[in-house]
Parts: sequence; structure tokens; C-alpha cells
Amino acid sequence: MDRGFFPSSYILDSTLRQILASIKPLEADRVRRNNVINEFIAVVGCVESLRGATVEPFGSFVSNLYTKWGDLDISIELPNGSLVSSVGKRRKQNLLRDVARALRRTGRGHNLQLIPNARVPLLIFQTSHPFISCDISISNLLGQIKSKILLWITEIDERFRDMVLLIKEWAKAQHINDPKTGTLNSYSLCLLVIFHFQTCTPPILPPLKDIYAGNIVNDLTGMRSVVERRIQDTCTANIRRFRFIGFRQVNRSSLSELLISFFEKFSTIDVRAAGYAICTYTGQWEPIMSHDKWMQKPYKLFIEDPFEQPENSARAVGTNQLIEISEAFQRTYHLLSSASLDRNFLIANLVRPNISSMLGGTGHHPQLANSATTQNQHRMQHNLRLENRPTSSTTVQRPAGVYSPARRVQRWRPSN
Repeated sequence: MDRGFFPSSYILDSTLRQILASIKPLEADRVRRNNVINEFIAVVGCVESLRGATVEPFGSFVSNLYTKWGDLDISIELPNGSLVSSVGKRRKQNLLRDVARALRRTGRGHNLQLIPNARVPLLIFQTSHPFISCDISISNLLGQIKSKILLWITEIDERFRDMVLLIKEWAKAQHINDPKTGTLNSYSLCLLVIFHFQTCTPPILPPLKDIYAGNIVNDLTGMRSVVERRIQDTCTANIRRFRFIGFRQVNRSSLSELLISFFEKFSTIDVRAAGYAICTYTGQWEPIMSHDKWMQKPYKLFIEDPFEQPENSARAVGTNQLIEISEAFQRTYHLLSSASLDRNFLIANLVRPNISSMLGGTGHHPQLANSATTQNQHRMQHNLRLENRPTSSTTVQRPAGVYSPARRVQRWRPSN
């Protein structure tokens, strides 16, 4: 992309730097999360049914893709000698109920919510002073491995972490980052950024099959230490190979250029979703009809989980919500590609009101003032695009562009 194409690029670049400075966690934010983990270890140590269990954080905190206000994901690992633990869903539900009772009894958690019938049973609670939302699961080794791989990917190019943080905040500001309401979860947003970095020209990231060629979920058997070491060694070697390929052309796009092309690429996501899946494993748009398992469930949007194929990380997205997601991409693309950018417009579109006030924004976006009219216009455009969407026989060009040792409760030791 021609750096001179957008005359307001300086305004966008400086605004993005200010936003990142506001949302990136400080050392104090990391320490607070470590303290929360240590307090939760104390709670687990009080639960008789969890004797010998260990506590392991994962998610955005481990992958270093969290903001100051990010949730904290914690897995309770049950003792299983040195083997990978396998726990049934019913037992996970019962253990989470035991944890919920312990949290209430000790007063360590507030606003407890048990979600027993989710694909991965979950217990959500909130801490106070500081206020952090915690998601608790049982024996979630897969989640831990995914988090580590995402961490390793951040080491390939520093722009990846910045993009993920910006997109997460933007999605919250646009109200499309909540799977409970049929929109995107944060993991799917990370995958969208990976996909964009794979399909821009030249690519910044390789297809994930070039980092780990297997299906992680199928490989988590046997000796846990051996499994984890094998995955880490494989990923580390392949990432090193990609980073130091001498003849590889380097993408030198600025963060603002990558952001604009990101919104452009997914501005027609509702149309492409009718026939194609977003696959970071291959780094391509893949026809849904090419995979029998994909065709068995009528998902509105398919973002394949590259570490748990053929699962869909965006399975919660509904029909109306997909239109809203696409409209959000369209609105933001048109705003960012405008010949005359206004800092207040940018801030109002890219961040939530509380962050906007921190940055000195007005919190008002004239382009979004008449939301009903705007949504109707976009729905009309959506219907027109659907009329011209590709059929199964049409080829769509892929985009280029502290407890006694007897209890054996592991104490979480923060990294330096």
C-alpha cells in the first residue's frame, strides 16, 4: 500500500499510538493478576475434592495479548501422575460447583456465574480491589497450549500484538465482542488478525500448519511433559526457520496501513461467510463445501480453530449479528480511508467511551448519530451483495493484500 495514499495518515498513526499507550497493561497490572492467581490458589487449597490439584493461568494473560481491563483465564489441573489428564464433563461441572461454594465461603469472589452446559464448563466470578473478571475451567491443557503458541506468534512481529489489542478494543466499542449476544469472542478476533497477517502482501505470518503441522487436540495424549516439550520444540524451530529465511520479502506496512487493510478485507465478511471458512491453518479462504464436517452444521460464520480442527471458534455468531459485524467493518473502513480524518471521530469509533474520555475525545461521532438510518442503508447494501454473492460453482479470488505440602496445591510463581 502506498504510504502517501492517505493524507491524514499522521493523524491516524498518532491516534493509534495514544490508544495503545492507554490500553496496554503496565507492570502493576501484571502484578495484580499474579496476586489474584495466588489468592485463587488459596481457595482451591480449601476444596477437599481438589486435593493435589494445581492452578495454571492461560488465555490472553499468558499470550501477552491482554489489555489493562482484560479477563483472567485459569485452569484447575487435576492430579494424574505425569500423564495428560482426562476429565469427564459431569465431573468438571461438580468440581466447579465445589469451587463456587468455596469462593462464596471465603468471600474471594463476587457475581458468581456457573455455565455448566457450555462446551467447556465454566465458572465466572469477579474480584474486587482490583476488579478483574476470572473464567475458571477444569483440566484445560488445550487452552494452555493455544495461549503459548499465540505468545510465540507475538515474537515473530511486534505489530501482531498491537493489532490484536487495537482490534479487541475496537470490537468492544462496536459491541461485537460478546459471544453471549451472538457476536465474536476474543479468540476469533485474534484469528482474524492472524489471517490478515497471513494474506497481506507480502505476508507477515506463515500458515499455522507451517508452525505446527498436526492437530494439537489430537496430540495431547501420553506423558504431559513430553507432549508439551515436543509441541514447543516443533513450534520454536519452525518459527525460527520462518523468521530467518534469507530470501523472504519483508512486509514494511505501518500499523495504520495494516489496520485500514484489515477493515477493508473483512468489510464483506457476511457475503464470503456464505460459502467460505476463514482458515489460519492453511492461511486461505477455504470453501465450506470442501469439508464434510463443516457442512454438517449451518454456522453463519466459520473461523476454524487451527489447533482444534474442524471446530468453529465463531460458532456463536448469529444471522443478524453477522450483519452487524460486517457493518462495523464497513463503517470503520470508510472512516479510516477518508481523505480528511478527525481525531475525535477516530477515538469515538475505535475505543469505548471511558477510554475516549481518557484521551480527551468528545465521545460523539456525527457519522453514527443517526444509527437507524445508517443500519438501514447498510442492510440494503447487504441484500444487494447477497444477490450477487458467489455460488458453489463460482471461484472467489482469495485476498492478497500458601498451603501445606501435603495438599500439593501448586503455588503460581509469576515470571520475572
